[in-house]
Amino acid sequence: MSNKTKKLSDCKKACIVKVVKLNGVSELKQRLISFGIMKNAVIEVLGYAPAKSTMEIKVGKMSIALRAKEADLIEVQKYE
Repeated sequence: MSNKTKKLSDCKKACIVKVVKLNGVSELKQRLISFGIMKNAVIEVLGYAPAKSTMEIKVGKMSIALRAKEADLIEVQKYE
């Protein structure tokens, strides 16, 4: 993966990325920020539900389940 941005939903299990931008409506943005998902936050992808409808991520010490459509709104790049 290069330093180009991509969607969090495109990441594979065990991928570690940095948040570049949050898209979407302000209510959803506020909810994501309350979980620590904000610009420059480091996210580790822990896994996916069988249908890939949800993904489990780790932000800091907290594990969070995100819907695929929410993960589509988070732009990330490889964490170095």
